[in-house]
Amino acid sequence: MSSIKNAAASSLAKATSAAANAATPAPAFVPRARFEVSSDITRSYFLGHHQAAVARMSKVLSNIGLIIECRDFRVPISSWNPILEHKLQSLGGHQAIPRIVVYTKRDLGPGRPRDLPIVDALRRFHGAESSSVDTPGGFVAREPAVDGGRERSRRGKADGGEIPSALFLGKGESNASGDRALMSAIRALAKSDASHSSHLLGLRAIVIGMPNAGKSSLLNRLRHRGVKANTKAASTGAQPGITRKLGTPVRILSNEADEDLPDRGVFVMDTPGVFVPYVGDPESMLKLALVNCVRDGLVNPVTLADYLLYHLNLRGQTKAYEWLCATPTNDVNVFLESAARRTGKLLPGGVPAIDAIAEYVISLYRRGELGKLVLDDVNDETLRRARIASLNPPTSLNQARKAEKERRSIASKERYRAGLKGS
Repeated sequence: MSSIKNAAASSLAKATSAAANAATPAPAFVPRARFEVSSDITRSYFLGHHQAAVARMSKVLSNIGLIIECRDFRVPISSWNPILEHKLQSLGGHQAIPRIVVYTKRDLGPGRPRDLPIVDALRRFHGAESSSVDTPGGFVAREPAVDGGRERSRRGKADGGEIPSALFLGKGESNASGDRALMSAIRALAKSDASHSSHLLGLRAIVIGMPNAGKSSLLNRLRHRGVKANTKAASTGAQPGITRKLGTPVRILSNEADEDLPDRGVFVMDTPGVFVPYVGDPESMLKLALVNCVRDGLVNPVTLADYLLYHLNLRGQTKAYEWLCATPTNDVNVFLESAARRTGKLLPGGVPAIDAIAEYVISLYRRGELGKLVLDDVNDETLRRARIASLNPPTSLNQARKAEKERRSIASKERYRAGLKGS
């Protein structure tokens, strides 16, 4: 009897405990406040054809009337290549070449109106840049150009007014205004050039930027919009490095429909993506790898999936992955194992194929099917700091190590002096 009572008491206690637990709401999910990045992350993707591309660009700059620089809207700061910027400015010499920065893939960001604070901050930044005569990242070089023995100043203006220093492009009708604005700017600049009789062969533009930033896709879109051509003029692909050499000039506007354009019209030249020689911040490398600016496999896919999970949680987008994992989690292993079972990505014996599901999750994000995020923190202050850092970027891993060694040496000496003063 005693044992029966004890069993009943035990059952009652369990039932009471279960009822209490059911009545108590689950604790609110708390995302990670920061992501711990391993210092072992690869921080270079500067390949031989990147260096060769810069050298080849230098040979055509004298005939270029416009530079279009592509940056990925999801990583507007991380996809900024100050090394390429400095090199082109130095190679351009006294030739004032207008430049438009085009933020591509806006459709893969959070969308309007949530992305408007980011867009506004970038517009303010480029507006300040274009009015500054001291920063190498300004809209144009600020010195008068010399062309055919006569001086000519091209200050980022066309006959129709100011050329925009930054534009935002993406797929879909909601982003079509960016395409129209870019074509209008190119047409206005071309007409200005025609009035100055500057290019007998037509206005020549060059598209530059980091790998897989949307350069070739942009050229194809301009060609389709300008001359109504449906075939691709430049090859595109999901992986970076599709374009390995400078393309031949592709006509995007003809003077047949607009006699105010130069005789030969407007041509755009595609270029290979050029990566920075060294990424100082390892988290920036994760961002660039996640948006596919570097080839797959350079960074562990599980690490990238974990970094994506961190951002989804931090931005309150846990519902974006609830079809893969029922409850929010900070544990990438829990997330990937659940996702593998729900999608059937299993090895023999029902073991989750972790690498395969990690790669699948990453591909979903890249297509805009698993959260739409801007990975960089974009505001006036972060842009100001990025500009300062861009003035003297490390040009190699060895240079970065040397700078870090010098920084530590200075810090050690300062601590030593502080210790002497305190004694």
